[in-house]
Formats: sequence, structure tokens, C-alpha cells
Amino acid sequence: MAATRAPDRPLESLVARWAPTPSQFMELDGQLIHLRDEGPRSDPAPLLLIHGTSASLHTWEGWARQLSHSRRVISLDLPGFGLTGPNASDDYSTPAYVDFIQRLMRQLDLPPAVVAGNSLGGEIAWLLAARHPERVKALVLIDAGGFDFEPEELPLGFRLARMPGVRHLTRYFLPRAAVTQSLQSVYGDPSKVSATLVDRYFELTLREGNREALIRRFEQLNLGAYLPELARVHQPTLLLWGGHDRLIPPRWGDAFAQALPGSRLVRFPALGHVPQEEDPAATLAALEPWLKALP
Repeated sequence: MAATRAPDRPLESLVARWAPTPSQFMELDGQLIHLRDEGPRSDPAPLLLIHGTSASLHTWEGWARQLSHSRRVISLDLPGFGLTGPNASDDYSTPAYVDFIQRLMRQLDLPPAVVAGNSLGGEIAWLLAARHPERVKALVLIDAGGFDFEPEELPLGFRLARMPGVRHLTRYFLPRAAVTQSLQSVYGDPSKVSATLVDRYFELTLREGNREALIRRFEQLNLGAYLPELARVHQPTLLLWGGHDRLIPPRWGDAFAQALPGSRLVRFPALGHVPQEEDPAATLAALEPWLKALP
């Protein structure tokens, strides 16, 4: 067990490696937020990118690098994840995240944005569109949550955080092998999971308070609870889905397409649950023409 003991790491010890330029930190109602705001501020419809459970703004680096040449692109670490770390309220429910995003958009004085979200971030995005339609010009939902789905395979790290008899140990122990296995399970091609990628997820999980926040998130998980509100979403929507997604399998992409008339669904047969991270070029090839066609 000593070999897997992994104490919390203070924020200051992680900033140099994981928050280089253009990263910045801002305060929102007492919460310190790690975010990146790239590209021309004159963009009338900026892109706001929201990551999924246990991820961080780094999952969007491939997209941001390309899109920020011509578009304003904002990415951030949600409370409880990445360098943002835990919130004071201990509330990690989906509505709490929706409220956080709309407050952040107000503080940044953003016009209606194209909001993209992966997994948990996808559920936050469409619920934001339902509850605050004036904030959302269009949606990009990538292997999004929201239905009461049944995973074909749950990443090992998620299983540990959900097990009542084990989860308290994850506050003190984190086998690097568990992070590796978790990443391999959400990639269509496990060979793409590099040592540097494992470093990032492993070290950001150790940020002070993040493991406790993940436990709280799973305690507050309420699959399918907000699904009736999906009928209130009327913004143009692009659905991107990994054909090898074993966490939220492709049939749920079909369910979103059916629930959102006029939406467009694009599948990537070889990719997994985080297609924008696994293959930025392929997913951008579907995204960019769709963005250009928006009114």
C-alpha cells in the first residue's frame, strides 16, 4: 500500500507544469477559477468549452489551438476538478454547475455563446441552454450525459470512488495504474494513452480537495433527473459521438438526436468517450463547417 500512497498536492506545486500561458486565474464569488480565454475578443459568438468528470480544460487543447486563430475560445476547470479545486458549498450537482457557468458567463460579460460540453460537460451545456436560453446561441454535445444510461464499462477510478467500503481510501491512496486503466477505458485506441497524459490526470486528481469532491459528485449523481427539461432546448445542436464509447454508448447519441429535432449527429467509429481529446483533427473536421454554417 505504501507504494500507492498519494497525498494531496497544493495548488502552488502544480501551476508551473499545468497552467502555462495562456492560463489565468480569476475569482468568482470567492471561488478561484483556472481558465483560458484565447482568440479575438471581438468574436460575436465565442465558444465556451466544458469538460467532463475528472478531466480539465486541457482536454480541449487541440480544439483551442486551432479555433483560437479566428474565434474566441474559453475553457475552464470546473469546481472539484483540475486546478480550480473544490467549492465551499460542497455542491457538485448538475444544477449547481449550471448556475456556476451562467455566473461565470455574466462575470466575463459574454454574448450568447456556442457552448460545447463532453460527458458531464455536455449535460451542463444542454441544461444551461434549457434554463438560460439567452446565454446559448448553439450547442455542441460530445458523448453527453443526461439520460439514465447504463455504462458498458466504468473506468476503474470511477468504480473506486463509488464503492462505499473503498472510496474513503481514495483520499489517501491512488495507484497510478488505476489512472492508466481509467484512461485506456475511455479511449477508442488505448495505445494513444501516453505517459504524459497519465501524468496530467494523475497529478490534477491529487490537487488538494479534488478526490473528496469526486466522492461528493458521485453521491449527488442523479442520472436522468433533468431529462424532462431537454424538451426546452431549441438551439442549433451538433452531436459528436465516439463509436467505441463504453461509458455512454453510442445509442445515447441516437437518443439525443431523436429528442432534439433538427440536430446533426456525427459518429467517429474508432474513437471513445473523449473524441475531442483523442483525435482533435477528426472532430474539428466535423465541427468547423457546422460552425461556419450557423446564422
